[in-house]
Amino acid sequence: MDTRPLGRTGLQVTKLCLGTMTWGFRNTEEEGHAQIAYALDRGINFLDTAEMYAVPPSAETYGRTESIIGSWLKANGGRDRMILATKVLGPGAAFGYVRDGNLRLDAANIRRAVDDSLSRLATDYIDLYQLHWPDRTTNVFGKLDYVHDPDERATPAEETLAVLDELVASGKIRHVGLSNETPWGMMTFLRLAGQGGQPRMASIQNPYNLLNRSFEVGLSECAIREQCGLLAYSPLAGGTLTGKYLDGALPPRSRRTLDTRGSRYDRPRGNTATRAYVDIAARHGLDPAQMAIAFVASRPFVTSAIIGATSVDQLATDIAAADLVLSDTVLAEIDAVHADNPNPCP
Repeated sequence: MDTRPLGRTGLQVTKLCLGTMTWGFRNTEEEGHAQIAYALDRGINFLDTAEMYAVPPSAETYGRTESIIGSWLKANGGRDRMILATKVLGPGAAFGYVRDGNLRLDAANIRRAVDDSLSRLATDYIDLYQLHWPDRTTNVFGKLDYVHDPDERATPAEETLAVLDELVASGKIRHVGLSNETPWGMMTFLRLAGQGGQPRMASIQNPYNLLNRSFEVGLSECAIREQCGLLAYSPLAGGTLTGKYLDGALPPRSRRTLDTRGSRYDRPRGNTATRAYVDIAARHGLDPAQMAIAFVASRPFVTSAIIGATSVDQLATDIAAADLVLSDTVLAEIDAVHADNPNPCP
């Protein structure tokens, strides 16, 4: 499988990354292990997880996904075959069961989070350690109309970078990245790293798919100019772009069936756009999931598209998208649908 540079780190990661957030809730340990083996055998070298996984997050599922990866490594070895990425939680009232609920991107929290992740992952280093979301007032997960809080209690980015620098020096992590960030946040971290000789953000993991192309507005330029590429999560918009939820369908074991929090992609204009994208795929003899993934992976600002599946069969379909090159005709039709339904699910 084709590889691409992970920022300026010198690492080469495959253009598809194995996402793992279903393991430990919708997927058993055995199923997670099967997906790792299948992905590695087909050339994928990049795995992404987080301390908060499995999803939906809860005290019972916290850390399970990392533990499943760790048990696979204990049983099979092969740590040198994978580039392993995980994330540290930022502030969030819903995570009171993690580190007594005092979640900041400060030195104490990050040190403890790294050690706990290393233990669960059964490894002595993490290739890419990401800040799951900002430790400040900002708009994440589709929120609009930013309102600044001049009295916010946020960990200074300087403190976050200092502890990351310490952890890189210790060998516990190799490189660092962002997630759910804004252009201001990305450029602030890059500026501070340049001024202080501290770890440079190698990537940004944000949502990007046919129903949410908002990354293209400002962040895509930053990603290309700064060599801080996108690790695109939800390339299938939580499974929506397969078409399986059209007309109100709720397939058994699907994310919308099991996750009662609702889906940001379940919106009328999103459904309209999804039907149009599924129709494009049908007219051109394409699998709609493969078309959606291939579109994401083809963008010049994307380092890797993070694919997730609840079965090896689904994973096989997703991985096959790596070999799909969309024609100019298909790309033009996709852009036409987007023009009629711009970012219906930000």
